[in-house]
Amino acid sequence: MPEDDRALSAAEQLALARLALDEGDLDHAAGHVAGALAQAPTLPEVHETLARLAAAGGGGVDLFPLHHHAFVGAVVARAHLLAAAGRPAEGLDLLVAATGHAPQTDWAGVPWVTAPELAERLTPEHAARLLMQVCAAVPDPVPRAGRPALAAYLTLARNTITVHPEHGLLLGAASALARRVGEVTLAVRWAARGVRAEPSKMGEVWLGYAYRSAGRTREALAALGRAVGHDPDDLAVYADIAGTLADTGRLDEALDWIDRALARDPTFDCAVHTGHRLRYQRDGDAAHLVALADFVRDHPDDSHEHGDLAESCRGRPWLGQVTPATGPIVDALRRAVTEGPGAAVRLTTPTPPSALRVVAAAAPGLRFEVAELVGPDPREPRRTGASALWHYEGASVAPAVPAPSPAAADRVRQLAHPAWPHPPAAYDAAVGLATLDLADLLGLLVHPPEPPATAVGRVLGGHDPTLWVRCVQVWACLGLLHHRTDEPWDTSTRRTVLLDLVWGVEDWITEAALFALVTAAWVDPAVRPDVAAVVAERLADAGTTARDRPVPIAASLAHLALATPDLDHRTATLARDLIGGPTIPHPRRTRRTGRSPLARLARLWQALTRRHPA
Repeated sequence: MPEDDRALSAAEQLALARLALDEGDLDHAAGHVAGALAQAPTLPEVHETLARLAAAGGGGVDLFPLHHHAFVGAVVARAHLLAAAGRPAEGLDLLVAATGHAPQTDWAGVPWVTAPELAERLTPEHAARLLMQVCAAVPDPVPRAGRPALAAYLTLARNTITVHPEHGLLLGAASALARRVGEVTLAVRWAARGVRAEPSKMGEVWLGYAYRSAGRTREALAALGRAVGHDPDDLAVYADIAGTLADTGRLDEALDWIDRALARDPTFDCAVHTGHRLRYQRDGDAAHLVALADFVRDHPDDSHEHGDLAESCRGRPWLGQVTPATGPIVDALRRAVTEGPGAAVRLTTPTPPSALRVVAAAAPGLRFEVAELVGPDPREPRRTGASALWHYEGASVAPAVPAPSPAAADRVRQLAHPAWPHPPAAYDAAVGLATLDLADLLGLLVHPPEPPATAVGRVLGGHDPTLWVRCVQVWACLGLLHHRTDEPWDTSTRRTVLLDLVWGVEDWITEAALFALVTAAWVDPAVRPDVAAVVAERLADAGTTARDRPVPIAASLAHLALATPDLDHRTATLARDLIGGPTIPHPRRTRRTGRSPLARLARLWQALTRRHPA
């Protein structure tokens, strides 16, 4: 249903429709009525004008023909005219189609839909099918703001159940709608009545979902267990039971159900997705998520879209978001942005050059002193021969490569973001940088453009001046993964450049480049041994250096290591030691508090998603 030009308001559309009616131009009048309906589908004046049009046009149905790319306003107009012509069932079909197109608009909130008489003219099977179509079109649960648009369908469900009080399918479908719009008690009552009237697998599933939404877990599990008894081959119910058990912390029991499903069909997508998510939730080993990403890549035709991989990666360092910069100068910078420069910061090791550049731009009054250096100099490349992106001049640092082109700056400004669903999704999104020259990508690393003049850009810049720079560096390195992809990996320019960056001076760019390599390993199993070896060697170097002096990027490198496919056990142990302990996530129950960098980024991400929902 494509959208027509909505530059005119509903009142203006109605005025033009009336003029066209007065002139006898019914086709133009119909177009303007459709435009008004699209904007104000329950406005009485719109329906009065539609009635005038129907009277002038012999019922008016033919003025709103259906075709492959019908305008939603025309579809809704036809629905109302069909109902007026004594064909309300056909009209309801069209209103439900409009709801599927735009679920947050109240297409059905008109008297003929909510009238009790309509229920007497519908078969219970037809009514149940319509309610299931509505459920399929809306989120579960529907956000509070979207519920008024579905109120007419809930009234239709009540009226139809009054006429057909013992129809199991109708009661179950009505329960599903009631549950989605927050009427949980009603959902339980309808689903329970449906199971009593006509015991069935779907009836028990609907009842289990209703109990689960009501917080009655024991009864939910009992209902879902009875559903399995009705149809032991429906493995989706096994996954539902596993998910319900996991929500209450019963992971071992949940995985038992997953194993039962996989024993019947090792490729059943719901069980595979849920199983990998729960195993990661239990032990924190990213190998489960890598295996899930492999399954997604190898099975593009899953039965439906799954969110387990994104749910597991959400909020996790590098799996789903940029890890915040750490170190005393970064902490002092954040304080200076909100409180003003304080006393001079005493450092035990030179600051990463990217951090120095942010300090110079965001808090030029911030003073710092560096104690006598102990251990390897972080301003020197960790390997000889690495290309220089920075040029040191005493205590200051300047870029050693030219600035990127304005087009490259605009491109990364459009893409850079502190979070992504999972590493393969970040890789796919970065394809927008594939046409940039190598010089532009390297220039972006040390000449990050200003954040975009959008709400997202203002949120990024206002919370943490380091975060935007790190975003640009991460996405520039992801762009490097798309550079000359026709070249074999082992001898490719993209691998050579990223390795050069990994072994350059100790900087945020090191982290960004290593993340790009880790992402490459997620999307291409053939490069995993190579990437795992690079990660192990780079983390071992950071661990050795950390014995002599602080390494601000060490914890971030450790998180990257734990996200690396096929990482060896010794490196994983070192990574956990550098982080400071085990990292077992519990996505639905984890709470970060305090002033830690991760807590700050969590608050930032909440602000971003609150203003710009995904």
